[in-house]
Amino acid sequence: MSYTVLARKWRPRKFQELVGQEHVVKALVNALSAERLHHAYLFAGTRGVGKTTLARIFAKALNCTNGVVSEPCGQCDTCLAIDEGRFVDLLEVDAASRTKVEDTRELLDNVQYMPTDGRFKVYLIDEVHMLSNHSFNALLKTLEEPPPHIKFLLATTDPQKLPATVLSRCLQFNLKRIRVREICDQLNKICVEEGVDSEPDALVAIAKAAEGSMRDALSLLDQSIAFSGGDISLDSVSTMLGSVDTGHIKRIIEGLIQGDGAVLMNEVIVLDERAPDYGLVLDELMTFLQKIAVIQLIGVPDEDEQDEGLSILANQLAPEDVQLYYQIALQGRRDLDVCRDFRSAFEMILLRMLAFLPGLPERSKKDLTKSVSPKESVSVDQFPKKESGFVQDGRSKVQPTSANRDSKVVAPKVDPQRWGQLLSESDVRGAARQLAEQCVLNDYVNNKIALILAAEHANLNTDQVRGRLEEALAQRLGRKLVVSIEIGDASVGTPAEIRVAGENKLMREAREAISSDPAIKEAQKAFDAIVEADSIQPHSSDIKQ
Repeated sequence: MSYTVLARKWRPRKFQELVGQEHVVKALVNALSAERLHHAYLFAGTRGVGKTTLARIFAKALNCTNGVVSEPCGQCDTCLAIDEGRFVDLLEVDAASRTKVEDTRELLDNVQYMPTDGRFKVYLIDEVHMLSNHSFNALLKTLEEPPPHIKFLLATTDPQKLPATVLSRCLQFNLKRIRVREICDQLNKICVEEGVDSEPDALVAIAKAAEGSMRDALSLLDQSIAFSGGDISLDSVSTMLGSVDTGHIKRIIEGLIQGDGAVLMNEVIVLDERAPDYGLVLDELMTFLQKIAVIQLIGVPDEDEQDEGLSILANQLAPEDVQLYYQIALQGRRDLDVCRDFRSAFEMILLRMLAFLPGLPERSKKDLTKSVSPKESVSVDQFPKKESGFVQDGRSKVQPTSANRDSKVVAPKVDPQRWGQLLSESDVRGAARQLAEQCVLNDYVNNKIALILAAEHANLNTDQVRGRLEEALAQRLGRKLVVSIEIGDASVGTPAEIRVAGENKLMREAREAISSDPAIKEAQKAFDAIVEADSIQPHSSDIKQ
C-alpha cells in the first residue's frame, strides 16, 4: 500500500485553499478576472510558503477548459493533468540542476512552437536564481518579448541574486512567512481529517519549529505522528524537536530574578537529561524575555492573554535587567556553535547573566571585606550588623546584654536620608530593589519598617516582592523585620530620584567642562566643528556606584 506524505496530499489545488498569501492571491485573481495577463511572473519567498504551488494553480487558471478563469475548476482534463504532473504544455524546470547556458538555449528553442493541448505554453522555472549569468543573458530577449502563447512563471528563494534586467521584465510577488496561528489552524484541520488526536500546544510547537513554512510544518507533523505512534502530545513533540517545556524557561527566569545560581544549575541538570538542543533553549529564553519586555511596555499581547506566568515575571523583573539578559542570551547564541561542550557553554551564559546583575560587584566587594577584616568593615557611618539600625549617630541605644536582648526595641531616631545607604549595603536584587528604590523611609520601630511609595509605582508592591525585600533587610540588620508600604507622597527624594539627580548633575558638569575647555573652543573655531551633546559622558570614576 503506497502512502502519500501529508505535504503532497494536502497541497493546495485552488487559490482559496492557499494559506497566508491572500495579498498575492487577490492580485492574481483580479488579473485573471480582467484578463490583464503579464507574460512573466516572479514568485519570491522562503521555502515552503507556496511559490511553486501558486504557480501551478495559476497555470491551471490559464489553461482550464472553462476558459481563463479566476478559479480553476479542478475537474477538467487539463486541471487533473496539471495536478498529476503530466500536462505537456506545463514545462517545469529545476534551475538548480540546469544552470548551463546550453540547457537554457535548448529550452528556448521550443518557445516558437504552439501549445499542444492548452491555451498557453507555461514555463515554470524553479530556483531561477541558480542560473548562470550566461543563461540569464540567453533568457533576456525571450523574457522581454515572448510569443503571445508563452507565459513564464519564475520562483526563487533569493531574488537579490537575480539580475536587475530580469527583475524589470517580471511582475514580482513576495510571498510572506506564514503566521504561527494560521499554520496551527491548518494543522488542526488536517489532524481532524486524518483522524489524529493532537494537543493544541503540540501543534503550536510544530508551527513555531516550521519557521513560517507550511511544507516544513506538514513534514514535522508526519514525523511527529510516526514518532508518537498516532496521537500527538506536547511531550512527544518536544522530545522529537529537542526543544524544552516552557516551564523550564520560566524556572530559569525565576532563578535569575532570585539571583540563585544553585537553582539555575539544577535546572540545567534537569534539562540535560532530555538532551535538548541548547540553541533552541536559548531561542526560547530570548522569546520569553521579548514577551516580558512587551508586557512591561504595553501590557499582555492578545495571543498571550491566557498565560499569567509571563505577567507575574514581568512585574518581578526590572526593564533594564530584561534588556541585559536578552543581549547576553543573544551574544551567547552567536557563540554557541563554536563551543565544543554546549551544556557548559549554556551554563556559562546563565552564570554571565548573574555576574552582570546590577549591583553584584559592590556586594561581592563588601562580602570580601567582611571576610578579611570583620571588625574594620563597620564604621560609625554604617548601619550596625547586629544592632538596631537607622540611628543617626551610629551608636546603639540598647546594650547587647543577656538581660535586655529580648526586651522591646526602643524607637530610634529616623533619618530618611540613610535609606539609600542601607539599600546599597543590603543584598536587595531584581524587583525588590526596584521597589525599594522608589520608596522613602517613614518610620522604623519595633522591627517594623514603614515605607512610602508613590502611586505611579504601586504596581511594584506585591506580596512576593515585599517578602524578598524583608528577607534582604533582615539579613543585613541581623533580625526579623516586617516591611509595610503606604501609598502617598514623600517629603524627601527616593533613592532612585537621588541617583538620577546625581547623574544629571554629573552630566551637566561634564558638558559645561567640555563647552568651556579652551582647546575645544579653539578646535570649534578652527574647523567650524560642533560638539555632539549626546556623545558626552561623565568619567566612570566620577559616578558614584
